[in-house]
Amino acid sequence: MTDYTLNVGDKAPLDLEVNIYPEAKFKLADKLGKWVIVYFYPKDNTSGCTTESCEFRDAKPDFSAADAEIVGVSRDSLKSHANFIEKYDFNFPLISDPDEVFCKAFDVIQEKMNYGKKYMGVERSTFIINPEGMLVEAWRKVRVKDHVATVLARLKELQA
Repeated sequence: MTDYTLNVGDKAPLDLEVNIYPEAKFKLADKLGKWVIVYFYPKDNTSGCTTESCEFRDAKPDFSAADAEIVGVSRDSLKSHANFIEKYDFNFPLISDPDEVFCKAFDVIQEKMNYGKKYMGVERSTFIINPEGMLVEAWRKVRVKDHVATVLARLKELQA
């Protein structure tokens, strides 16, 4: 089992500035005062990542009604994100993190195995950050099925 250094109750990495499509730059500090859902996924235009992103897209009105913003993160380029957003009509921004700065801050670069080969990759993970900038919920090794509904339900519990 992996021992993560960023855990529930910790301050989120507020001052990291990363590239985002379509706004150009993103910093969690700019989102203080709002709930933020940050989800990490391995790769644009792959089946699980597309399914998860489309489910967040479809649930965005419910998250917005709960005063929460959604942002997706992968190591893909801004150009890849632009194509992914356009193809699936996503209604939230995507962070491009090819240098893994944001990914490493959230401890989502983990050893993975595919066809018997070990490699370092993005572990599908989701985090809820409260309006004060604290990490209040974390899911790691996410399974896509029903995940977005689980995140929305937990957000509403935290706000109650």
